[in-house]
Amino acid sequence: MTAFKLQAEKAVFSIGFDFERFAADEGYMMIAGVDEVGRGCLAGPVVAAACILDLSKAPPKGLNDSKKLTAKRRSEIAAELKETAVAYAIGQVEADEIDRINILEATRKAMAGAIAALKPAADFLLIDAVNLKQVALPQRSLIKGDAVSFSIAAASVLAKTYRDDLMVGFANEYPQYGFEGHKGYGSAMHLAALRTHGPCPLHRVSFRGVLS
Repeated sequence: MTAFKLQAEKAVFSIGFDFERFAADEGYMMIAGVDEVGRGCLAGPVVAAACILDLSKAPPKGLNDSKKLTAKRRSEIAAELKETAVAYAIGQVEADEIDRINILEATRKAMAGAIAALKPAADFLLIDAVNLKQVALPQRSLIKGDAVSFSIAAASVLAKTYRDDLMVGFANEYPQYGFEGHKGYGSAMHLAALRTHGPCPLHRVSFRGVLS
C-alpha cells in the first residue's frame, strides 16, 4: 500500500486540503475536485464541475459544501473561484440523454466532460461519491467529499451556481413551471404544474412523478 493510500485511510472530519496534500505528497501537481448537481431533479440537465485549486493559497472564505451556503454566498464564492482557481470547467448532460442512458451514467458523463475540458489538465481526481472508470487518471472517491475537501466543495459551488442560473433562464421560456424557485426539483408546486400542464422538453420523462 502506498503512503498516499495509508494516509487517505485516516479519518478526516472537517473540510480542508488534507486529501489534496496526500496526493501532492505522492507527486501529483494538478489535483482536481469533481462534483455534480441536479441528479435528483425532475427537469433540466445534470451538471458537473471540475476545479483545480492552488494549494499554496487560502481558499475563498466560507468555502464549503454548496448545500450549506446561502445563494448569495454561493454566488460570491463562485465569482472568487473563477478568478483564483488554477482551472475549472463544466460538463452537462441534458434530460433526453438522462432518459436514454440513466442518471448515474449521465452523471459520470457530465463529470468526464468537465474533467476533459480542464486547462491545464488534471493529473489526480478527488470525486464526490462516484467512481469514474472511464477516466484514465488516478482518482479517489470520497463519500460526502464536498464536506471534507476544498477542491470538491469548490466544484460543488461552481456546478450549483451554473445550474441554478440555467434554470432561472429556463423559467423565462417555460414560466408555468416555476423553475426559478425549485430549479427543477420535485417541489409541491412543480408537481402541481406537471399535473396541470404536463412535461416540457426539459423534463426527465423516465423519472417518477413527471408523467401522470
